[in-house]
Amino acid sequence: QVQLVESGGGLVQAGGSLRLSCAVSGSIFSVSVMGWYRQAPGNQRELVASVSTGGTTNYADSVKGRFTISRDNAKNTVYLQMNSLKPEDTAVYYCQLRMVVWPKNNYWGQGTQVTVSS
Repeated sequence: QVQLVESGGGLVQAGGSLRLSCAVSGSIFSVSVMGWYRQAPGNQRELVASVSTGGTTNYADSVKGRFTISRDNAKNTVYLQMNSLKPEDTAVYYCQLRMVVWPKNNYWGQGTQVTVSS
């Protein structure tokens, strides 16, 4: 079974940094697009950043220049480095895996809370 285990969330002051990690079990990591989503209370879940199998990255405008997504295929792990954090970054952050080969399944992590204080 595929599992995504997230870590690295917590409480940080505005202007600070956090690094989220998402470790994937099994052998499907290298054939999957990885993404980070977030959901704040009352809001829809939104895409924060994604990285393709080839390393191409995509970012939401709200985090561009502050957040960096990366992947380590040897460790089956995707990271989200978050710098210059703002209170509006407060949300539950979710790791997503999307297989690019058949059966093209999607998997989600359990979510990790990020709270940025003013």
